[in-house]
Amino acid sequence: MRRILSRLIILSFLIGLIGAGVFAWGYGQYVKPGPTLTENTVIIPRGRGVEGIANTLAQAGIIREALIFRLGVRVGGTDKSLKAGEYIFPAKVSPQRVAEILTIGKTVVRRLTIAEGLTTQQVLQQILATDGLEGDVDVSFKEGQLLPETYHFSYGDRRNDLALRMADSMTQTVARLWQGRAKGLPLKTQEEALVLASIVEKETAVAGERPRVAGVFINRLRTKMRLQSDPTVVYGLTGGAGPLGRPLSRADLKQKTPYNTYQISRLPPTPIANPGIAAIAAVLNPEQTLDFYFVADGTGGHVFARTLKEHNRNVAKWRKFRASQAQ
Repeated sequence: MRRILSRLIILSFLIGLIGAGVFAWGYGQYVKPGPTLTENTVIIPRGRGVEGIANTLAQAGIIREALIFRLGVRVGGTDKSLKAGEYIFPAKVSPQRVAEILTIGKTVVRRLTIAEGLTTQQVLQQILATDGLEGDVDVSFKEGQLLPETYHFSYGDRRNDLALRMADSMTQTVARLWQGRAKGLPLKTQEEALVLASIVEKETAVAGERPRVAGVFINRLRTKMRLQSDPTVVYGLTGGAGPLGRPLSRADLKQKTPYNTYQISRLPPTPIANPGIAAIAAVLNPEQTLDFYFVADGTGGHVFARTLKEHNRNVAKWRKFRASQAQ
């Protein structure tokens, strides 16, 4: 009986020793530097369990053995804390560090830049074409409702959510700038300010010109003069689908649409694009000017005039310049 008991004790000791050795070996593999030689980006899809995550990491070459990772996170108690997303893993990252990265959940930050002056249709098309976002945009947005700027998002974010962020940013921006607007502006509502800002945005891409262009249109609104803005004509013809694709003709200027400011003596009914912060600020604090006219100067900017006679001379110079460029 004693001999049997002694053998059992020895056997238990050997088993424990072997187990300890296996554990030590496994732990060594878990904390050992991984096989990668460079930084790598890997996407962990939603809904993956520990086994799926381990297999994804192994297939991407981040870890050597999926089994070691699975056992490591389960023994360490982090198997329920691993988060989906897009991650950057440094070179030679150990399985243990991989688990820490997935537990912290600091995913890759992606960026989407929306340029000033795009129509809402164009912005939504850009959102739909952006890789890394999920779902459709099934919320309806008005023209001029989406603020152009750079937005940050993570892989797997919803397109709807990003578009709603853009709309919220526009609402907050207009409200903030409206509070600091100049006195005596012929703009009754924030919506009217947004409409005029969209026209200014489309009229010039030169940042320093925006307050002066805004001042010209403010002068026209004050004197009940038609705005006569070419971009409004284009919007009336295209409905915001995009560029016209050709120069405006005299017939176009006579087209009676709600947006043709050669025909209507007021602001268009809606914005004609999504203006940026600078254009909105320019409209609400325009340059104090006596100018009523402006025309392209051939360098990307404009030349301004107080009188129609002076303006006509500037137009003649512009047409001469354009003709010389066409030769």
